[in-house]
Amino acid sequence: MSSQNPELTLFAAVPAARAQDGRLLLDDKFASGMALHARQWPGPVRAVMRDMGAEALPFASAIDPATLNFQVTLLPPDAPLETALGQAPGVILASADMTEQLGLGDAARARGLSVVYGIEYTLDTRLQIARIERGRSLPKKLWSMLWNLRQERGRRAALRAADGIQMNGFPAEQDYAAMNALPLRYLDNRMSAQIMATEAEVDARRQRHGERRPLRLIHSGRLEPMKGGHLLVPLAQALCDARVPFTLDIYGAGSLEADIRTGIAAAPQLRERVQLHAPVPFESELVPISRQQADVFVSCHVQSDPSCTYLEAMGCGLPVVGFANRMLAALVRDSQGGWCLPMGDVAQMAALIGTLDRDRASVMTHADAALRYARQHDFQAEFDARMRHLAQVVSRVSVPAADATLPQHGLAGS
Repeated sequence: MSSQNPELTLFAAVPAARAQDGRLLLDDKFASGMALHARQWPGPVRAVMRDMGAEALPFASAIDPATLNFQVTLLPPDAPLETALGQAPGVILASADMTEQLGLGDAARARGLSVVYGIEYTLDTRLQIARIERGRSLPKKLWSMLWNLRQERGRRAALRAADGIQMNGFPAEQDYAAMNALPLRYLDNRMSAQIMATEAEVDARRQRHGERRPLRLIHSGRLEPMKGGHLLVPLAQALCDARVPFTLDIYGAGSLEADIRTGIAAAPQLRERVQLHAPVPFESELVPISRQQADVFVSCHVQSDPSCTYLEAMGCGLPVVGFANRMLAALVRDSQGGWCLPMGDVAQMAALIGTLDRDRASVMTHADAALRYARQHDFQAEFDARMRHLAQVVSRVSVPAADATLPQHGLAGS
């Protein structure tokens, strides 16, 4: 391998397997993402994955490895990840969200490899997840929180020692960017330029607002307490009590599905306005529905994880109404594409939506800002920024630190 063509090795979070005929069993989304990495990286690209057996991948596709433009290294479930490290020159991209990958940095640097860690979840989000997880006793919740606190020390050490870090979302940037000399914030999402809302769709929505027709609210995502799913029916009830004309379409599934369905059925006024739908394919169904049959995206999300749902809704031309978790609050400040309310305050959210019903110009102003922002941060723009960052990490190995150009973290895709 020449110094001009360093290998990019990605340590995957998703499992894989090998079929009896030698083909690889891979998740379709993962395989397409790896293929994109291989097309844009100047050297070899390799994925390191745990072989969890075919039974762990019932919906995976069987792929002839000879047809892939990247290599796959399969490791037994209990094999040390370090055994899959290659030789210099090269760079590894590992996940600081996965505890077992935190030790890769030292081993990779010992081989002369550059190290980049990606991270999404902050400590406060991890603690929040542990605290509100359903079905776990208080002692188990406390143990999980203590375990996360102990792991954070190793996580921060790995991020400090890395040659670069890639942070998905504003909270991770706020907590970790200052620890590393080469940080990059990006906003992960699935919206390509081709599936963004069109000007014709924006005009149709503007005309509808001019006619003061009922606001069409939409929500999509997992119906779980940590996602605020338990607040959707109370929000709809508050809107009915305030006599706000609206409809609410909910797309998703989860542990709260039955409770939500029961809550809708128990109130005649909700049955007329609120519909619960099963999850639908993202690009072929959810995106067209959001672009053509909705006016405002409603989120009751209480976590601060970097949910891609916000930016994807903005790409459909929808402003976002939600609680001021750290991710959405920062996104709204940066984009002007929505509104934030105090955490968990359904009454204030309903009051705001009532105000928006009377001020359709504000709805469209925020919708326009949301779409502009999403276009600046579409999937390809964010992916390109991450690839440039990886290349810059490799290039810095051969130049003095004082002469290297630092990326402006927070400007991915801009």
